[in-house]
Amino acid sequence: MVWTLVVPLKPLARAKSRLAAAVGTGPRSALALAFALDTVDAALACEAVRDVVVVTDDPLAGAELAAAGARTVAEPPGGGGLNAALAHGARTVRAHRPHSGVATLNADLPALRPGELGRVLESATEFPRAFLADAAGIGTTLLAAAPGMLLAPAFEGRSRARHRASGAREIGLAGVDSVRRDVDTLADLRAALALGVGPRTAAVAGAWAVCGPPRGAGGGPGTD
Repeated sequence: MVWTLVVPLKPLARAKSRLAAAVGTGPRSALALAFALDTVDAALACEAVRDVVVVTDDPLAGAELAAAGARTVAEPPGGGGLNAALAHGARTVRAHRPHSGVATLNADLPALRPGELGRVLESATEFPRAFLADAAGIGTTLLAAAPGMLLAPAFEGRSRARHRASGAREIGLAGVDSVRRDVDTLADLRAALALGVGPRTAAVAGAWAVCGPPRGAGGGPGTD
């Protein structure tokens, strides 16, 4: 199965608020955009991914991500938060491809590797709905719905438990750390840098001297 991914991105001025105290407002916004660009680049390099739809109202991010090859759609009228944005993105995909497999992917996976993402998506094809927990074991970084199935996203907070309770099957693969390693805190960023982040995140982290020199940044997300 080939998948369309839906990636949500807050306006950059509000994105990654938990990083602001550690790195400052300027680096935080720059990092949020860099994370999203590296995530989308790696996703589009995955053989199991047909295309990527980014749901965002940020004009700068939308333009940069469109130039990177993603399709961008505005958030739904009236807002509604992350889950409303994801459901809107999934409906947009299904309006054009009613029988498409749709998966959400966090926008803050700067160490994402195409091969690891491909393994997760291959595992997801075995179930009507499936999800991957984040590195902390509390949240979710990917939720997939087979053709004809509602996505029914339940992100934010303890989403791992909510997705499991909704009937989605948890993907228990080992060796897919790059798909689990989302970045909300300085410790998360250090862990992503140790895995090896994409070029945009490495450049921003280096330019702003975030966490000191980017550790492991040379490998990049395409070096499975």
